[in-house]
Amino acid sequence: ILTAPVSVGKVVLGKYLAMAFVFTIDMVIIAITPLLLMSYGTIPLGESYAAVLGFWLYGCACIAVGMFISSLTESQVISAVLTFVALFAGYMMGSICNLISESGNLLTKILGCYDFYTPLDNFMNGTLDVAGIVYYVTIIALLLFLTGQSVQKRRWSISSKKISTGVFSTGMIIAMVAVTVVVNLFVAELPATWTSIDVTSTKIYSITDDTKDYLKGLDEDVTIYVLVSDASKDTKLDETLQRYESLSDHIKVSYINPAANPTFAAQYTDSSVTSNSMIVVSSARSRVIDYNDVYTYSYDYSSYSRSIDGYDAEGQLTSAIQYVTMDSTELPVIYQASGHGETALSGGFTEAIEKANITLSDLALLKEDAVPEDAAALIINGPITDFSEDDASKVIDYINQGGKVLITCNFQAQGLENFESILSACGMERVSGIVMENDKSYYYSNTPYYLLPDVNSSAYTSSVSGSYIFAPYSEAITYGEDTDDTTYTALLETTDKAVSKTDAANATTSELEEGDAAGPFAVAVAMEKTIDEDTVAKVVVAGSVEMFADSADQIVSGNNSAMFTDIIAQMVGDSDLATSVIPTKDYTLSAITVDAAAG
Repeated sequence: ILTAPVSVGKVVLGKYLAMAFVFTIDMVIIAITPLLLMSYGTIPLGESYAAVLGFWLYGCACIAVGMFISSLTESQVISAVLTFVALFAGYMMGSICNLISESGNLLTKILGCYDFYTPLDNFMNGTLDVAGIVYYVTIIALLLFLTGQSVQKRRWSISSKKISTGVFSTGMIIAMVAVTVVVNLFVAELPATWTSIDVTSTKIYSITDDTKDYLKGLDEDVTIYVLVSDASKDTKLDETLQRYESLSDHIKVSYINPAANPTFAAQYTDSSVTSNSMIVVSSARSRVIDYNDVYTYSYDYSSYSRSIDGYDAEGQLTSAIQYVTMDSTELPVIYQASGHGETALSGGFTEAIEKANITLSDLALLKEDAVPEDAAALIINGPITDFSEDDASKVIDYINQGGKVLITCNFQAQGLENFESILSACGMERVSGIVMENDKSYYYSNTPYYLLPDVNSSAYTSSVSGSYIFAPYSEAITYGEDTDDTTYTALLETTDKAVSKTDAANATTSELEEGDAAGPFAVAVAMEKTIDEDTVAKVVVAGSVEMFADSADQIVSGNNSAMFTDIIAQMVGDSDLATSVIPTKDYTLSAITVDAAAG
């Protein structure tokens, strides 16, 4: 090489391209794999090929590191050992910087320039990272240049021009390093919406149009404090936060290291918060978003393990920003009746209410003269003991004044005359017994009373029309004819093969027996009654108290909670509140199973 009649640049580039080509052959074989697996199921091609591209760039950069080190010594063993050390250091550099200083300093910033893994991690997480591409390409170019300078220096070391060439080489090296740093700093300052392309199948990192529209109209400054050192931040969450920051000049993201500022969170909450939690602050109020609420999990009780299956950063952030910028008079209250054995709403449904920036409060009717005037809606969730006549009258009066009520029924609780008088006042009635479906397409897990009813199109089911709703242990609901001021809408209906079992405990079949009622049935009904020109009473009755429980919601991947959100949005009657409930984004795809014969 020292005496080759070819320029040093061509020698270096030729050797590098030869090694990179061999590596590329391997990557092409890997790139074919997703196409083959498409024969057996759904493959997230965008995520797969973003990961392949990232790993290819990472590998090409590693080759450049090895070639540069090999130019420094004639010993292959020394070169191999030093290359391994250098590549290991590049892989671990993020952790090394964190060990040096969690808050970061000048040294960690310099060392961070040799962090090979973080850009790769972005590609592996389903992001086509332009900044990562620029980083790897510039690193490769810099290392090839340094390799050329190393060889050139050795070629001229026996020449009388040693000093002048050394000075020239040093100046060029400084210039090349400076160009590399400037280019990467420039790209890093570009908006995340330009440099980070979400290629995930469920668009995990993308911001929905509802959020974009809201942020465009934001006219109040909001600061999002993230309680973690910059070196330990969640890269997925940071990606989302960068997108928020780029969408509005009024959004600012600031990382606060709890180790350096342990009392910071105490300014906004009395509760302890986990690392990577966020505090959204405006001039009016603040809200804490716990890191555990950013992801949703599924649990395997056989192995006592959990896995991430949803990402809710946008839902939590948009809701919090709306909450801290809303006028206090705009914050509605929904009351949950208690005192009659009602089932408390489970976690996912209370979170849906909170994400809509609605306050959920208990209401013991026995202690009140009437349903409070500030009630945006009232929830009566499957009472098992009867209301008093006075309590029932309070609810009926509330409805007649234009109130909004969501009622669920418990098939095991019969003979609740006063409770049923509330339904009767709305023109509806419970059908005694439990509904069993005999069309296998409309029930779940070979269990006829695990209903998957038809979802009729309406404002109360706008998010789930055409999807499955799980309504186990449901009663049927009958309703009256429409009048000039009252309309009824069957939201969920069974087929005509369904029956209502009046004596389910002793039933021998799911088919029609003596004493049973024949379908079809409505198992959820909405009533709207015009009180005056500006007031409309709204009542939704569901035959299954289990329908609005987390266990049922998980069966249909969140459709039940989506319908619940639609109902609440219609009752509250504020479209802006509805847009704050951004659904959780699916984090995983189902596994592909290939049997031995197919393999």
